[in-house]
Amino acid sequence: MSGYETPEPRLRCVLPFEAAPTEVRRLRKAVVGQLGRWGLPAAAGEAALLVTELATNVLKHVGEGVSATLILEWRGERLRVEVHDRSRTVPALRSAECDEECGRGLHLIAACALDWGAFPTVAGKAVWCEIPLSAGKSCRRVERAAEILEGYRAGREGRHVEMTEAGIEESAIELIADLLHWSAAHGHDPDDVLDWAQMHYEADVDAA
Repeated sequence: MSGYETPEPRLRCVLPFEAAPTEVRRLRKAVVGQLGRWGLPAAAGEAALLVTELATNVLKHVGEGVSATLILEWRGERLRVEVHDRSRTVPALRSAECDEECGRGLHLIAACALDWGAFPTVAGKAVWCEIPLSAGKSCRRVERAAEILEGYRAGREGRHVEMTEAGIEESAIELIADLLHWSAAHGHDPDDVLDWAQMHYEADVDAA
């Protein structure tokens, strides 16, 4: 896997890849290395997760072995992650209860990213997302987690419930367990997911 960069003011790295499980793992490592060279190690965990999801979607929904391209672009206070493939089907979010084939992975991308979208290209389509690099990111993470936990608890109970401290902790544990089940069902190692999450958390704390 080889990539090339364009100079500032926007740092940009282009990584062609083939949709395959081993290539997705190499792509993730390449992203972590690139962000380290840019001096953005705190963004590595979240970016690697999003790249994994975007590349896995190409593998599952476009086909194994197809050619695709990952573009990383550092734009001021944001990091943009963009994956191009040759399918002209532009994905869209549907209900959270939909099955895997309707794009449940997009819910993870939408939950983790500051913003995301998709657009047609001459050769197919591109799916992109952006994560913040500012110092206020940790605060936004706490707000986002609270929103997710409230929705998760309401989904479990079938109704909106008042979130007590004990209820928040219980819901957080159940959500983490569900995410580990989800990761295993999608071919990921739950231990790796936990390691990445811990690394990302520690990096954010160190950067705060």
